[in-house]
Amino acid sequence: MLETNNDIKFDQLQNTDLSQYADLYKDELLKEVIPFWEKYSIDNQFGGYFTCLDRQGKVYDTDKFIWLQGRQVWTFSMLYNKVEKKQEWLDIALHGAKFLLENGRDEEGNWYFSLNQKGEPLVIPYNIFSDCFAAMAFGELYKATNDSLHKKVAVDTYNNILARQNNPKGKWSKSYGGTRELKNFSLPMILCNLSLLLEEAIGKEVVDKMIPPLIEDIMTNFLNKEHGIIMENVGANGAFSDSFEGRIINPGHGNESMWFLMDIAARYNKPELVKQCEEILIKTTEFGWDKEFGGIYYFLDIKGHPTQELQWNQKLWWVHIETMISFAKAYKMTGSEKSKEWFIKLHDYTWNHFRDEKYKGEWFGYLTREGQPLLEAKGGKWKGCFHVPRGLYELWTTLK
Repeated sequence: MLETNNDIKFDQLQNTDLSQYADLYKDELLKEVIPFWEKYSIDNQFGGYFTCLDRQGKVYDTDKFIWLQGRQVWTFSMLYNKVEKKQEWLDIALHGAKFLLENGRDEEGNWYFSLNQKGEPLVIPYNIFSDCFAAMAFGELYKATNDSLHKKVAVDTYNNILARQNNPKGKWSKSYGGTRELKNFSLPMILCNLSLLLEEAIGKEVVDKMIPPLIEDIMTNFLNKEHGIIMENVGANGAFSDSFEGRIINPGHGNESMWFLMDIAARYNKPELVKQCEEILIKTTEFGWDKEFGGIYYFLDIKGHPTQELQWNQKLWWVHIETMISFAKAYKMTGSEKSKEWFIKLHDYTWNHFRDEKYKGEWFGYLTREGQPLLEAKGGKWKGCFHVPRGLYELWTTLK
């Protein structure tokens, strides 16, 4: 279990004067974004949710992606648990959970990547992130229903993730073993958040055992000491790999992980971890900020070389809203003017570029480097009912 610092209490830390933004995010969540998904995403014929929705909410593709199905179950379960006991929200969560239970897993309990509208498998369970968000979904739903089946699915899936964590893609991996063994940041990052969210299902002892090595892994292996930035891929014991994969920086992932770690720091009363997270957050955002057009780049090379990701200079919704959450939490916990300045700068960019003034509701997901909508779709294969509503909820409740 992490040591606690009994001399400093989080409730003694300086509060913010950013509370003026709280109602803005609350109204955007409850009056615009959630009604969009309630109105347009429910598949009443075959179950589950549509995520491929255009600017006006029309369905343009009926395939269903397990990780997005799980994310939407989690979102509506979370709203029911934390905002208001609205039966409509619980019904929407149960609607998606039923579809997942009936169609989502193979015979070994691994969650598929995608299904057709009817629930027939399209893509095999090659991606462990389907499992991560299924566990997250059923863990949150269990808090709402106290249904032992929901708990069992959450726990079984979580244990399956842990069993696969050293080789997430298993037999479906494309890498040739033994030549360039790299470890990706995504899973340690997600496990920090997932473990806390599943505490009611998996137990406090499991959480307390999981968290310290995850912090150690991130802050020792994935943190590039020279630049103070989280790397997306590292070799054994954090070794730097001078390759496309080894040089890549994903500012959104690094920044999102910082609020996960700050939540952990608050739980275990570790203000020193908050300060470290804030330092990484500032350095990453400064490194990733487009000084000509504004916004945060999607990918960058730590050495300034060209990236293999052709979409490197796009501006993505989740990168910005997750970074805003981290700066809001950092300022609330530390009172740092630097975090406050970055929060306001990001709010202005995000609010003015990702929101659709003509057809309100869900936000745009993808912008050009110049900040214009690249796609007018509100959802798709990678974007569903998750980052915007979760972000608005976190910003509202953090800033209020």
